[in-house]
Amino acid sequence: MATLHSLALSSPLYKIQKPRSYSVPSSIVNGSLNLNSSFNGQYLQVPRLRLPMITQKTPMYMPVIMMAKPKIQFIQGTDELTIPDVKLTKSRDGTNGMAIFRFDQPSVFDSSGEVGDITGFYMIDEEGVLQSVDVNAKFVNGKPSGIEAKYIMRTPRDWDRFMRFMERYSNANDLQFVKY
Repeated sequence: MATLHSLALSSPLYKIQKPRSYSVPSSIVNGSLNLNSSFNGQYLQVPRLRLPMITQKTPMYMPVIMMAKPKIQFIQGTDELTIPDVKLTKSRDGTNGMAIFRFDQPSVFDSSGEVGDITGFYMIDEEGVLQSVDVNAKFVNGKPSGIEAKYIMRTPRDWDRFMRFMERYSNANDLQFVKY
């Protein structure tokens, strides 16, 4: 018993808060509960450590939302630094539409030799990736000078998703919407 007592006193948790007594239920002490135990010794009262309660005003299980900066890529993993000129068209009935992105002197031309070839047009945000393979490069005097990428929206749901991306992208890059 002296060994157990000295361990409890030397524990760092013992110094934080005084232990309270923890007693064994009387049914076990009186022997009415038979556990087929061969223990024949003396029952101890073990101190119960009480750690401070952590109180929160917000629920314990709140979802964590990762806010990724919206970005455009032509080569996966390489962000395009040039801000595009974007033109939107939408059908009269609102069921489909198209976004045309024009990049003048995009930064992908500076790194494409080192990183790899242009594999598509990727719009990435916290909801996921919108992608298109309709990408055309413009050349002047044999040198690349621009890129035009088209993203086609075939359903109202596609249109709404694209508009959420564009709202995030425009807020992150200080763009504004101008209606013609």
